[in-house]
Amino acid sequence: SLFILNVVMTNGGKSTLSCSLQQRIPSSCIIAQDTFFKVACIPVDSNGFKQYDMLDALDMDQMMSEVNLWQRDPESFLAERGLTTTHTALSAEEKVFVLIVEGFLIFNYRPLNEKMDLRYFMEIPYDVCKTRRCLRVYMPPDPPGYFDGHVWPMYLKNRQEMESMTSGIVFLDGLKSKGELLASVYEDVTQEIERLMGKLPWGEGFCLYNFNTVPIVVDICLGIFPICSSNF
Repeated sequence: SLFILNVVMTNGGKSTLSCSLQQRIPSSCIIAQDTFFKVACIPVDSNGFKQYDMLDALDMDQMMSEVNLWQRDPESFLAERGLTTTHTALSAEEKVFVLIVEGFLIFNYRPLNEKMDLRYFMEIPYDVCKTRRCLRVYMPPDPPGYFDGHVWPMYLKNRQEMESMTSGIVFLDGLKSKGELLASVYEDVTQEIERLMGKLPWGEGFCLYNFNTVPIVVDICLGIFPICSSNF
């Protein structure tokens, strides 16, 4: 069985959460949305701000190709990236692979979003979001006024769009400790893994998870869907 977890959130701790989950979940790996920027052609708005927080700035076709590649053969996907699987002693129907998709516009891209059934969105207030953003070092650095003039307005726009096209979102308190958030998500994932290993009909594939966390300027979303290992 396969799980895909989406983690979305700028400055919200998505990378920390993703890495922590990968360390605790056997046979898991991460695909990060921010590695698919079209670096040479980022759109620029009328104020001269580069528009990183929009789908046009991302090569989503390439990202989906990576997700589909993992979906077709997760064991080979892990091996090619130097990662190991812990399933060597298990039968095919007992194998569960987990893909953590880290990003900030996961729920705004329908082809990926449609793979998710259970969604979480971590909310962080404006002041905390801005403070964390200011403490981060970017290359190139944010120009003056970038947060209030671009980042936060785009977050509000993208969130509104996300909510209009996505239902069943569970909102989480992003001010809780990293340990509390990790424990909550990890418990959900392990419960679904146990359910799949005990109840998933052979040959059946279906979607399970999606975890979205409000950005700390955007959002952190984490989603997960499983597909029976008999498909590969």
